[in-house]
Amino acid sequence: MGMDIDSLAQKNKQELSCFEQILGYRFTDLRLLQKALIHASFAFEHSFPGQNNETLEFLGDAVLDLVIGHTLFKCFPEMREGELTKLRSALVNETHLATMARDVELGKFLCLGKGEDASNGRNKSSILSCAYEAVVGAVFEDGGYETAEDFVSRFFIPAFDVKREELLIADAKSRLQEVLQEQFNEAPFYRLDMDEGPSHQKLFTVSVIFREIVFGTGSAGSKKEAEQRAAASALADYDLMISRL
Repeated sequence: MGMDIDSLAQKNKQELSCFEQILGYRFTDLRLLQKALIHASFAFEHSFPGQNNETLEFLGDAVLDLVIGHTLFKCFPEMREGELTKLRSALVNETHLATMARDVELGKFLCLGKGEDASNGRNKSSILSCAYEAVVGAVFEDGGYETAEDFVSRFFIPAFDVKREELLIADAKSRLQEVLQEQFNEAPFYRLDMDEGPSHQKLFTVSVIFREIVFGTGSAGSKKEAEQRAAASALADYDLMISRL
């Protein structure tokens, strides 16, 4: 006999209530939360096609893009459009969304088909990230934009500065080159100062040099990352370094 969302939500009411407590949000319509947790494999096995989380995932993806974009716009008014786009992409992607899902133990509340469950589906990043988007979509559908904005901000804002710092380091070489080219029409060069440690645990130290002055130094487990850290160091002290030219 087939099952429907109403009966499934009633059956899982205690588990759903527990998940609501973890999320810090009480649904007016519990069926929305239940639907957000139904993977297509479960819906197929229990004969209610279409009653899975895919449409809520679609909605949640759009809500996340809007809320994160709007919040970044307000929090970082000095950032350029390209930088804001990169930061939003660092926050809204499968890896980070799956991490957010694991933080709220979403996997244990999922409804999966037997095969998907047996193949560790509750810990698959692709399934978790999609389900997290579906939960965001369910919150939006249940409570509207302001409620969804509060919900998303509560979970994502703590990661803003961390992700921004990661991006600043990852993109530091190109940004340093841009500002030096724009101001002086010259590019810096990178000098390997140290390469030590066993092959499986190398430590590289690199200096970035401009007009024979060391602008910054960085160390890391790869030469490429050490160069990025050196560039980030140079950017942090850019005005001071320029004054020495």
